[in-house]
Amino acid sequence: MAFKSFFHLGNNTCKCVFMSIQFKSKLCIIQGYTQGYRQIRNIHKLRGRTKLSISNDFVNKQSGYTSSLWKPFTFTIVFSATTFIAAAIWEYEHIRKKTYSMIRNYKQWGIHRTGWRHKMETWWRNLSEGERIFVPICFLNVLVFLSWHIPAFRPTMYRYFCSNPTSNRCWPMLFVTFSHYSLLHLIINMYVLYDFCKIAVTELGREQFLALYLTSGVVSSFSSYLYKASVGIKDPSLGASGAIMGVLGFVCTQFPNVYLSIVFLPMLKFTASSAIKAVMGLDTVGCLMRWQRLDHAAHLGGALFGIFWQMWGNANIWQKREPVLVFWHQLREPPRSH
Repeated sequence: MAFKSFFHLGNNTCKCVFMSIQFKSKLCIIQGYTQGYRQIRNIHKLRGRTKLSISNDFVNKQSGYTSSLWKPFTFTIVFSATTFIAAAIWEYEHIRKKTYSMIRNYKQWGIHRTGWRHKMETWWRNLSEGERIFVPICFLNVLVFLSWHIPAFRPTMYRYFCSNPTSNRCWPMLFVTFSHYSLLHLIINMYVLYDFCKIAVTELGREQFLALYLTSGVVSSFSSYLYKASVGIKDPSLGASGAIMGVLGFVCTQFPNVYLSIVFLPMLKFTASSAIKAVMGLDTVGCLMRWQRLDHAAHLGGALFGIFWQMWGNANIWQKREPVLVFWHQLREPPRSH
């Protein structure tokens, strides 16, 4: 297996660290990144980059940690459990539909249709499982990105699409995974996700992959909350770094001996195990030194959850989901009385 990777440090307003991997001669980029934003009052263009002006009103309004971490902690546990249960039920329904409704579904595709609907259906059927997961995720990311640039929506975006440690809301811990402000940030992220889904979904299945991706994002948000509360940082953040790092932790632990190399320096090679250790080591140092250019705590939280899922969660939670499926089957189709 040939891997190529490269790392990139972003600027002050769009910070990111990402690693690209070529897997079986196909490029797959794994990106971990974090953006830190505060309330934007004015936006100016400076040398081709976006300069953000910070409003003191927002900082004063959010001063102090008035909310307890118990609420986001409870949300993280409940959301994680619910997500994997829902993924198991989704898998059950998918298999059931595929098994018992094959002929009906085949007819419902409208094989005799013509025009753009027929082309869209043909295009969708020809996509891989990974690409079918990527398309709706990409659509949501683009939709949120466009919403950021509509002035009337901006207060709502700050409220629900920034991971704010001083907020009393929990749903932004999830919504932030789909939130991008920079166009370049969005393009790189979607390019990363496109090739990455092909490998991850093949290994995990689309249901388990989506559960891992979303849960890693929420766990990373809580890790960021916990760290910021302990050191007194109030800056909100956004981006899918935690979710991406969760899958990165899983993949590098699943394939520890696969070699990676710097894309511009192919003579330098290292294993996936060494790569994840180096990234996590850098994030650990960043937390200890209180670096604020990246949300290192979110990176660590996501990566640790991905490693946990590969080493224990997959075998002891996902592979033992039969009681959930039996309960759902009985709930969905109760036994008939004679």
